[in-house]
Amino acid sequence: MTAFSTLGLKPELLATLESLSYTTMTPIQKQSLPVILEGKDLIGQGKTGSGKTAAFALGVLQKLDVKQFRVQSLVLCPTRELADQVAREIRRLARGIHNIKVLTLCGGMPFGPQIGSLEHGAHIVVGTPGRIDEHLRKTYLNLENVSTLVLDEADRMLEMGFQDVLNAIIDRTPAPRQTLLFSATYPDNIQQIARRVMHSPLTVKVESVHEQSVIEQRFYEIEEGTEPRLLATQLLLHDLNPRAAVIFCNTKREVQQLAGDLDKAGFSVLALHGDLEQRERDSALLRFANESATVLVATDVAARGLDIDAIDIVINYQLSRDNEVHTHRIGRTGRAGNTGLACSLYSRKERYKLDLLEEYLQTALKPSMLPDHAVLDRSIRPAKMMTLQIDGGKKQKLRPGDILGALTSKDNNKQEQNAPAITGKDVGKINVFDQWSYVAVDRSLGKHAIKKLTHGKMKGRSFRIRQIPY
Repeated sequence: MTAFSTLGLKPELLATLESLSYTTMTPIQKQSLPVILEGKDLIGQGKTGSGKTAAFALGVLQKLDVKQFRVQSLVLCPTRELADQVAREIRRLARGIHNIKVLTLCGGMPFGPQIGSLEHGAHIVVGTPGRIDEHLRKTYLNLENVSTLVLDEADRMLEMGFQDVLNAIIDRTPAPRQTLLFSATYPDNIQQIARRVMHSPLTVKVESVHEQSVIEQRFYEIEEGTEPRLLATQLLLHDLNPRAAVIFCNTKREVQQLAGDLDKAGFSVLALHGDLEQRERDSALLRFANESATVLVATDVAARGLDIDAIDIVINYQLSRDNEVHTHRIGRTGRAGNTGLACSLYSRKERYKLDLLEEYLQTALKPSMLPDHAVLDRSIRPAKMMTLQIDGGKKQKLRPGDILGALTSKDNNKQEQNAPAITGKDVGKINVFDQWSYVAVDRSLGKHAIKKLTHGKMKGRSFRIRQIPY
């Protein structure tokens, strides 16, 4: 059976699942939830979007004792973006259970308010290893009552150099506990951690190979060197004219170089790699998600937390060194029922990688012809939206509705009355943070929107407005 109702979950959890139209379990949920609910340790392998977050969230919430106001579950994630996504999903599934507190503790955010939140207590803590370790060392966080430890995207945490920090955190949790480890890949260092910290874990694996009907793969053989790769990338972008494209490079240096070259060529492009500060990373992800840039160039590690459904194409600037990583890369497209296209570049020296990939996918991979150079004369698709930053947020009581209302209100300023009206369909995603907010507006109305928000008032006061590049 694949219905959630067969699992013996709390009535309030079943009611929430029904309200969210979660009726049938995904393959990884079907395999892992019975194990999790029995209290056993679990190693789960599955691609992004497989439903693993809901699986461990339901296990954590089923076990939780709301009356015991102590940290009972700890979820470790590699990045702040993923931690925020996980915390949101847990809160969404927990909304039928009264008085549950889920606290997010991540780097890149002020330390002081987190101390205050910890003093008020929490049932579930979701965070990044560095910040969790810092709170433990400074004795603001107590893990003595943790009964469930979740290591989400464990392989990525190790790739980011968190092994020693993870060991230190795990050593501060009680030994008789349930440990759930989720990882896209299962390298040797993950096996070592599993052997050290888990008790007779059961392994659940959902294959990452994507249906051929959903994602079309094309492979292009190119000459050695940077110039042929750059030219091939430009030919594909001009020919396919995507609304949203992700280009994967194997190193940070290549990300920077390619993003700079594409920027000079006129593309609205963003770079995403591990050397970016958290705020720069947040800004890049936000602008790409709200369609203020059409191209995102990224390393595998940096893009793991990327959760955007409407990506038209993925371009592998180089073939990945790992076949499973390749399937995760191309899985960024063809999501939410959409079809997708993945284009991979390789030189003669890299032909052996293609042979290994053929064996892994168990299908013949035939080379395609690059578009004719004439496509370079085609105009480049501009980004649909423009992102505006408002220097005010939750602390100033701003809500998305206030921003939308200010943008779509009737103009009283005589100079602006002849300007085109801004309607709800011209406004994209609105993100409100503690001290600032972001709103995406149709690019053609961007200047008008800036004037409107600058001259208008929200919550009875004026705020400084500025355009974020691209």
